[in-house]
Amino acid sequence: MNDVNTHKTDNTPKGIFKDSNFLWMIGGGAISMLGDQFTLIALPWLVLKMTGDTLILGIVLALISVPRALLILLGGAVVDRYSPKIVMMQTKYINTMLLGILSALIFYGKLELWMVYALALGLGISTAFSIPSGTSMLPRVVAPAQLQSANGIMLSVRQLTMFIGPVLAGLLIALFGTHEQGMINDAQGLAAAFFFDCFTYAFSAWTLSKVGMNNMTMPPGPAGHKPALLQSLTEGLRYCWNEKQLRSCFIYWAAIAFFIMGPIQIALPVMANQLSNSASALGLLAGSHGAGTLLGMALAGMKPNLRFGNLGRTILLVDFIVGILFIPMGLISASWQGAVILLSVGILGGFLHVAVFTWVQKQVPPNMIGRAMSMFMFIFMGIGPVSAAFTGWLLRGITIPQLFMGSGSLLILIVIMATQISPIVKVTDKHLAA
Repeated sequence: MNDVNTHKTDNTPKGIFKDSNFLWMIGGGAISMLGDQFTLIALPWLVLKMTGDTLILGIVLALISVPRALLILLGGAVVDRYSPKIVMMQTKYINTMLLGILSALIFYGKLELWMVYALALGLGISTAFSIPSGTSMLPRVVAPAQLQSANGIMLSVRQLTMFIGPVLAGLLIALFGTHEQGMINDAQGLAAAFFFDCFTYAFSAWTLSKVGMNNMTMPPGPAGHKPALLQSLTEGLRYCWNEKQLRSCFIYWAAIAFFIMGPIQIALPVMANQLSNSASALGLLAGSHGAGTLLGMALAGMKPNLRFGNLGRTILLVDFIVGILFIPMGLISASWQGAVILLSVGILGGFLHVAVFTWVQKQVPPNMIGRAMSMFMFIFMGIGPVSAAFTGWLLRGITIPQLFMGSGSLLILIVIMATQISPIVKVTDKHLAA
């Protein structure tokens, strides 16, 4: 089929809902993202039902996350070498096959632990290529004026599936669960959950085939010349480093993520346990942050031009406010107080995530989008586990109030330093100079 989008569209942000390309993409993407939540719930449950060993569970999860983090930059180079649509289609076919095999093995009682390891590794490798292809698609599908609205909608849908997906997955596993002799407990329910995700990948591959790509201008170069993958990867890293604003923003975001992700992931469960010794407290805190993130992303989609001066000043102001909110977080005495703070942090973070996500997509040349977005995602996917581990280690020697006060103070200090010595304050939504 012709892969170039030639139909006329309303290029205003609201016109995105009249764009059939975007509707095909968001429709299939929403189903696929919902299916991903089924696997995120079913896979740990499967391993625990098979072995009851948390160490083995950690190995399985590592087989997904480690290859994903290590290969995501290479995935970005592959996306730029071919096209995000081609790479995404291939990963959807691969994941359909892997999840179909896993579902069948569980259903017929043939699954062994080594097979789980192999399938987890396959999913991790595939994800390393699907993430940069997914984050590189929208600039080639929608008009530039619609990009932030499109990102806001897409990221909001992802956040929404993170709410409803685990609940639906749990209900499905319980509904079809079985305790037959010689089978894994809940085998039929687990098989159904993995089969649903298998179906969503197949369905989203079909919807993706309906999406046309915009004809984006590539920089001149030797006809038919494509550098080797490692050379392409090196070129992408060099480009991100040589662009002063891009380099400064990536370093800044890495520092900010380090002081936010660990406390959110590790300290919240500890704090919830101290507040009420109840899982409901953790649910309230995590749910409030998730709801705030969803609202912030929706706001960014509805108000794509909302800025406090320029984008750089908006980034610094939002992070400064988050730092202020973090300082009293460890001093709360009731779950509702933490919920209010985390709702506010989520709104600010969700809005900023869409804005900077869109900024990176717009700033880089078309032939660099895959590599630049893979670097952007690598920052958060690589920083997250390190921040969580460091936070866990810190909490063996300091208190929760000290952790949040220290994190908030360091956030504020980083923002002040960035204001004085970094070009971030001058970042605008305009394209970087060629």
